[in-house]
Amino acid sequence: MSMRIRTSALTALTVAALAAGTVLTAPAAGAAPKAAAPKFLSASQLPPHPTSSWTAGPVTDGFPEGLGFCVSTEGVPSYDYRHREFRTDLDTSAVQLTVVTGTAAQAKALAKHYDDLIRTCADRIEESSPDIEAEGRDYGSLPVEEGARVRGLHTETSWGATDVALLSVGRDGRTVTVVEWGQMGDFDDAPVAAFKKTTTTAVNKLY
Repeated sequence: MSMRIRTSALTALTVAALAAGTVLTAPAAGAAPKAAAPKFLSASQLPPHPTSSWTAGPVTDGFPEGLGFCVSTEGVPSYDYRHREFRTDLDTSAVQLTVVTGTAAQAKALAKHYDDLIRTCADRIEESSPDIEAEGRDYGSLPVEEGARVRGLHTETSWGATDVALLSVGRDGRTVTVVEWGQMGDFDDAPVAAFKKTTTTAVNKLY
């Protein structure tokens, strides 16, 4: 999703669009015990850009703002959130989130919760703003660790801005990872095969 959309229409949608998310329940001591931190993608493992190389930012504690238009921490226990953002010299960006939960069962529930939010994101965007048309696509599951799923999202505003994003959710044990790639354009511009490879790498690389 491009920065233009994030900072305009979708920014205004974030709270309303995510209000419909499923609430997860967990024990009060939901935070995971400290263990080896999951590893992140490197810049070279993102879908290749035809004219610009990727640059990776530092691994940072907390939830990335860039995922807020489809995924959030609302209704989710205080797990260990870390993220890394990526960018090119042009209007293409990416982000990876890792979430360490307390148990494999909690991670399974969280992965389903995030996938449900991504699956319903287009409908929630359109319900929240008459100025944006949104379409979601399901690109299927991936046989990696405890599984992963890839989906796409295209938005077009009434003033002509079009953006496409690929999002995936995967799990390894009690850790969930979410990866997002986005740029200006439509589904024809989305590198689905390369993003599936990136998602597989992201899940395999966690531990």
